[in-house]
Parts: sequence; C-alpha cells; structure tokens
Amino acid sequence: MAEKRDYYDVLGVNKSASEDEIKKAYRKLAKKFHPDVNKEADAESKFKEVQEAYDVLSDAKKRQTYDQFGHAGMDGAAGFGGAGGFGGFGQSGFGGFEDIFESFFGQGGSRGFSSQQRTGPQKGNDSFMRMRVSFMESMHGAKKTINLTVDEPCKHCHGTGAESKEDVKTCSTCNGRGKVLTQQQTMFGVFQSESVCPTCHGTGQEITKKCHVCHGEGYETKRVAVDVTVPKGIQTGQQLRVSGKGEKGRNGGPNGDLYIEIVVDNHNTFVRDGSTIYITIPISVVEATLGTKIDVPTVHGDVTLTIPESTQPGTKLKLKGKGAPILNSNNYGDQIVEVKVEIDSSLSGEERRLYEQLRDTPKKKESPFDKFKRAFRR
Repeated sequence: MAEKRDYYDVLGVNKSASEDEIKKAYRKLAKKFHPDVNKEADAESKFKEVQEAYDVLSDAKKRQTYDQFGHAGMDGAAGFGGAGGFGGFGQSGFGGFEDIFESFFGQGGSRGFSSQQRTGPQKGNDSFMRMRVSFMESMHGAKKTINLTVDEPCKHCHGTGAESKEDVKTCSTCNGRGKVLTQQQTMFGVFQSESVCPTCHGTGQEITKKCHVCHGEGYETKRVAVDVTVPKGIQTGQQLRVSGKGEKGRNGGPNGDLYIEIVVDNHNTFVRDGSTIYITIPISVVEATLGTKIDVPTVHGDVTLTIPESTQPGTKLKLKGKGAPILNSNNYGDQIVEVKVEIDSSLSGEERRLYEQLRDTPKKKESPFDKFKRAFRR
C-alpha cells in the first residue's frame, strides 16, 4: 500500500497556514482535479486525496491531532495505549525520542499543551457543480433557475437550535469555553490537553428548550429554486458564485457558497477563441472574381460584408467589433470571416454557354496553368 503524502504537501501550504489559506488552496485543487472536469486517469484519486487533506486540516481538532501524531493519529493510533504500549513510535511518523517528548510536552519541554478549538460560529464548506449553457446564451447572457437541496439556517431560531433566546444558557460543563481540560499520567509526568466539550460540542452553550421548527438542529433541509445570472461573454471553465448555498455552517455559522462551473456548448457555425469568433462562408467563382456584397451571420445578427474582386480561396476578412463580448465590460472582439470558393457542380445551359464563351475569348495574358508549365520547364 502506497504511503500517504503529508496533508500540507497535498494542499501545497505551510504548516502555519491560516484557515483562509487552506480553504483557498482546496478550492483551487478541487477545481483542478474534479473528475467531471479533469479526464486524466488519476484525477479522481487526486481529488479524493485533496478532499481528505482538507477534511482534516479544516477541522481544528483533527488538525491539532494530525500536527501531533501525523497519519497515525488519524487512524486512532497515536503510538501509545493498547497492547502495543510505546512500541509503535518507530513507524508512526515520529523521528526519535526527542520528537516523542515534544509531541507530549511541546517545544521547549513544557509539561502540557493546549489546542486552539474553534468554538464560535463557523462558515460551512463550499459546494461545486457544473452548468451547461448554449453558445448564444454565453454571447448574450441568460437567466437560469436551478433546483437545490440545501440545509439553511432555521428562520425561527436563526441557527441557534433554541426556541427563544431565554432557552440558551452557558454550558455547565465547560463554563462557556467550549473546551474541557483533561489530564493523563504518563512516564514523563502529567499529560494535559484540551478537547471539545462533550456536553455542548464546542459551542459553549446548552439549550434548555429546543426550537419547535428544526427540533434543535439549527437548520432546515429544503428544496429551493435559485435564480442564476449567466453574464454575457462567459467561457467554459469560468465559475459563478452563489452566496450561502453551500454546505451548512457549524455552531450557528452561515452556509458556505456554491460555485458553478460553466460549460458552453459548441455552435454549428461559429467557433470562438477568446473574444474572437471565426466563421467560414461559401461564395461562387463569379462572386470571388468580380466581387460582391453579402449578409454574413454574426452573434449580433446579419452584417453586410464587401467581398473585393479577385478574392482568393482562404482569404480572411475582419468584421471589427462583431465578435464575442469581453466579460465584465462593454467591449467586443472581432469576427474573422474565411472565404471558401465553391465550384458549381451543375450548370444551366446558359451558364455553360457563358463559361465556354469566356474560355474561348482570345487570351491577352497567361492562364494560371500556363504559368505553372513555364515554371515547371525551367
């Protein structure tokens, strides 16, 4: 079995990283390796690895345990207790006896340590989903409605879980700290630590009468319709944020946000590259030779384009400002029109007569084939 990577290395952050830095790193990597977006063979396993690392490092208690004992602490084996006594340290992520001592008593040999538990309201994790939009919707913007199942703070108790403000009191076990102090006798002396209060689960409060709406949960599970504005100019891979529609918060905290990744469908005619749109139009040999004016489709409607005489196949003409809208601005890119000269596959009698007349007209200049032959004979 492959050895697990360090969770900080997985997220690419330092061990002193703040909660916001950890969340930012997670968002970036979750987007990069999400199996719906990344089709590489190992994308799913990397996504799970990132998720596992975030689940631990975003939780203060789990993070403190991980910092002390490494992956062994996550498996419930901190290297002591049980039948193995102290015999497991050599393979539990500790570097030696000094590390063992520090893991118990902290830097400098202080007999005891404290953990920083987050006891106040905490924002929930962000959620991710994908949304498909048509090519034209990405050009002109659109209003979309999505149906979501979300856990929203209870409107009656505002996430406290109590029937009223008077039904919330300070926890009698931890006296409102949200943490309790425990002591353990070890071979080095008394080992002192803090953990989340088992009575209030870190909130520092007890509820004497539960909310009649949410029954003390602090939130309600609802099926809601959410209106999403798709801005004009958006491209595949860009995200929209819907505030407060992510996972539920903790200890009465607000919900996380929902991030919607946009996937734009291809168009049958238009091809987009950034703010430039490309289109290929067919014209006849006569139109290419004599020149003409044609109405060319654009994402803004038909636009008259002048085809100059003697236009060659593959010629590219520009329609300035008729391309894709540039996101979050009033500017537009250009549309490039590539000319495709098509040869008639069937001619009427009159058309054939005129072509023959043109062919038999006394030549005053070399034909393209005559030039080719002359160059070939050199």
